[in-house]
Amino acid sequence: MPDFEVDTELAARLVQRQHPDLAGPLELVANGWDNAILRLGDVLAVRLPRRLVAVPLIAHEQRWLPGLAARLPVAVPAPVRIGRPAPDLGFDAPWSIVPWFTGTVAAEASAARRAILAPALAGFVDAMAVPAPDGAPRNPYRGVPLSVRDEAVRARLDRFAVRAATGDLDGLDVAALRDLWSDALGAPAWHGPPSWLHGDLHPGNLVVEASGDLAAVIDFGDLTAGDPATDLATAWLTFGATGRAAFRSEVERRRQVDAATWRRARGWALVWGSAVVDELDGSGPIGRLGRFALAQVLVG
Repeated sequence: MPDFEVDTELAARLVQRQHPDLAGPLELVANGWDNAILRLGDVLAVRLPRRLVAVPLIAHEQRWLPGLAARLPVAVPAPVRIGRPAPDLGFDAPWSIVPWFTGTVAAEASAARRAILAPALAGFVDAMAVPAPDGAPRNPYRGVPLSVRDEAVRARLDRFAVRAATGDLDGLDVAALRDLWSDALGAPAWHGPPSWLHGDLHPGNLVVEASGDLAAVIDFGDLTAGDPATDLATAWLTFGATGRAAFRSEVERRRQVDAATWRRARGWALVWGSAVVDELDGSGPIGRLGRFALAQVLVG
């Protein structure tokens, strides 16, 4: 159950009271687990947390995204206005008015079509992954040493083994996934400074234009600092073999990435893919991306 009941009526009251010059027609376009997104007119959107755990994430976006946006080569939803808590309206949480990006999410396109995103996404990852300042947000689940996720991943793989034995997972090679995970855990850990990370860089958070080009990277709720391998996992989350090769080549043209970092990145792809398949069972666009990720990490 959500902690806040969000609808167009509430959003309209918040906008009218705090930013009346931006008031306009509202349409609920996404009611996610953590946040609701409502389109405001033609060029703006309202982002409202639905759960208390999402409140600090909204605060992180408001604090850090404007500065990051100024140096990133791809559009991001940096708040154009900050919304304050309004307990008298039944909404005691911060909220934001952000740009609306026209396009479709890359999750709706095939892996072959997503390959066109490789150069632009590599440029985004390269520009993002600079040392983060003191005080940057930390996330207990992203950017941390892979060993922190070991217990959770092994438990998922145990459940997958049971399901695979009944044919539920379409012959998923769980033994190969265990070997891959052991290899990722065995890679030398990141010892550099914590890098800025988007934290959830999969096709559901990439907006593409009608041409197929990258229009924006959205949903910075998991913005954090840590091991840059976390965002490099998008090589397996977003791309098939052809796009992945192009992505890796462009990343390495821009900066040196050692083999250990790519091994950890592949492990991070397994972390994400296994979590999604375990939770969503491969249903819906994000669930299908989880299945895709598990297949891709086994490709290499």
